[in-house]
Amino acid sequence: MSTEAQLPQPPLRRPAQDLDAPFPWPRPPIDPPAVYSWLRAEEPVRRVTLTGGRPGWLVTRYDDVRAVLADPRASSDGSLPGYPWLDLPPIPPEQLSFLRTDPPQHTVFRRLLRKNFLIRRAEALRPRIQALVDETLDAMLARTDRPVDLVDAFALPIPSTVLAWIMGVPSEDRPFFNRASEELLGGGDPDRPGAAEAASAARRRLHDYLGELVAAKGRLADPGDDILGQLVAAVRAGTIPEEAVLNAGITLLVAGHETTANMTSLGVLTLLQHPEQRAELAARPELVPGAVEELLRYLGIVHLIIVRVAKEDIEIGGTTIPAGEAIIPLNLSGNRDGDHYPDPDRFDIHRAARDHLAFGFGVHQCLGAPLARIELQIIFETLLRRVPGLRLAMPESELPFKLHAPINGLFRLPVTW
Repeated sequence: MSTEAQLPQPPLRRPAQDLDAPFPWPRPPIDPPAVYSWLRAEEPVRRVTLTGGRPGWLVTRYDDVRAVLADPRASSDGSLPGYPWLDLPPIPPEQLSFLRTDPPQHTVFRRLLRKNFLIRRAEALRPRIQALVDETLDAMLARTDRPVDLVDAFALPIPSTVLAWIMGVPSEDRPFFNRASEELLGGGDPDRPGAAEAASAARRRLHDYLGELVAAKGRLADPGDDILGQLVAAVRAGTIPEEAVLNAGITLLVAGHETTANMTSLGVLTLLQHPEQRAELAARPELVPGAVEELLRYLGIVHLIIVRVAKEDIEIGGTTIPAGEAIIPLNLSGNRDGDHYPDPDRFDIHRAARDHLAFGFGVHQCLGAPLARIELQIIFETLLRRVPGLRLAMPESELPFKLHAPINGLFRLPVTW
């Protein structure tokens, strides 16, 4: 907890939000819902009704969110009754990825995959990622049809290509892989007729493609040292079931692609909203790693993905959550907790924010965090250095935010320079 002296704050007015309305509640484009501040002060652990009528508990303070995420009694097992799928369709047990499991099943996958995301492995990719970012930016800057959608031209292709490298997608298949990935992540776009249907079709194509790729690797004496090859080898060794390989592949694609792409687009917008800090970063690129941590804290794009269910009664913040009921540890709220981060709603590239909750906490903390950090550092440093005149090409009030998605972001970000 911060030791800085805090000025006395006036009592918060009760929020306009109907606290008895089914959760999730509406959220602004970037900031958390205002009601989260009130809850942190007045009811930091509150029982709500989830969409569908089941009970759930919102946990809003930084320390309490960390406590939930570190507690083995708070389960990630998506097959348990009471597990909060929120606005996502429930996944059949046989299709659950390792992210929706508990130890020891989760531990098996984490040990298998961890070496692909170690800091030294991610750092070894830095030159190759830098070349990819430069090539992608070259193509964007060469376009004469402006404005350009930064999401489509820059934010999406980079993490998709990096994932293709480490998953073992052959180079000749990467254009298909990138395009299908982009269609998959555009499913909720209200301004694109048929986007939901296109996303469903893209998921089927990716599922079929990854199935064929896994089968092809399975016919090889040496399936390779990429992620899919490692998982195939684990199936041969009897460590994991065959169907888990495909589930893991789709999960890594969505988790690793959408988060980094959305952080890129929202991060660019945030820097454009703070021109003095943007100018300082451009002049002092050594500040970029710290700025990335602050962007991760400030934006908190993984809003409703980190959820749990109580396997037994759990006391959090002086409140007992009964066994079998859903827990929603709001990392977006924890990242804006003024008892941990002074003046938490201010974006500040000089803030020491590396202990943020954007990647979760505990045994389920994001495996890909080292790689995501390096990608984002390279992306922002390169944009700041090479495109100093970057600016929005439409009114900010008209930008299409992903307001109803569990991962926040932008469907499009029209820019010019």
